[in-house]
Formats: sequence, structure tokens, C-alpha cells
Amino acid sequence: MAVRHRLIKRSPEAVWDVLSDAERFEDWVVGTSHVEADEGKWPELGATLRYEIKIGPLTLSNRTIVRRSEPTTVLELEADSGALGTARIALELRPWGDHTLLILDEHPLRGAGGALHNGLLDAAQQMRHRAMLRRLARLCEAAEEPSRTPVGRPGHPRSA
Repeated sequence: MAVRHRLIKRSPEAVWDVLSDAERFEDWVVGTSHVEADEGKWPELGATLRYEIKIGPLTLSNRTIVRRSEPTTVLELEADSGALGTARIALELRPWGDHTLLILDEHPLRGAGGALHNGLLDAAQQMRHRAMLRRLARLCEAAEEPSRTPVGRPGHPRSA
């Protein structure tokens, strides 16, 4: 199981604004591309996004569904990677003074991902989460300065 946290120098409301913008999903979720709304309104309960994940030469078609949504405090998702199985991704936003302590908890639920889960995969997932939280923090904190272009947007190279 991979759990990471990051202090983001913005309010929980500002962080939620980024999390609830489906068009920004690929800007902070490492490896995603071609994100599109599927069902419902993101991030309402039951809403889904479809996207691709690139792992080396492989491209996987994934779908993520909102399983729990409590604006400014909790967003829980289930990522469905087809034959690889599903994973639970929980994002908890805690007020921390004027900032947000974001806690990311991800673990496999069903399928091959759960059966093959081991320490090596956990280590890789920790590296991915570190990059994801860094990207998310940059997006949120850049929103504070209107003259800056958010990470992953045209005119600004994506960095992990």
C-alpha cells in the first residue's frame, strides 16, 4: 500500500478547485494522456473519466470513477485498468493553517494488480506518487500567481 503526503501552500478550497477540474487531470496524474469526461459531472459521485496511461512502450485504456466526493475534504476514486485490475485512490485534504495537508492513499482492489502486489511495486508507486504530488502542488500554488502558466499547459513544459 502506498501512502504519501504533501503540504500544499494553498487552502483546501484552492486545492479542490484543481482536483475538480477534469481538464487538469492529466497535468498532475503521472502517465495520463487523452483525458475525456465519460459519465456525470466530475468530481460528483459516480462521474467517470476515460484516459490512456503510458508505461514504457505500452498504452493502457483506463477509466476512473468517483466513489466518494466530499468537496474540499475527500475525493476517493476507483481506477479501472482492465486486465490489470482496479485500484482505490483516496485524496484527503486537511486544513493546515492557511495551507492544505494532502494525504494520498492508493492500493489495489481487484485483479492482477492485487495478486502481483509486492514491495518492488510499492517502491515504484511511491516514486510516482512523489511526482504526482509535486505536480499537483505546482498547479495549485501557481494558481495563486495569475501571471504564471500552470504546469502541463501550452507554453510550459511538463515537469515531474
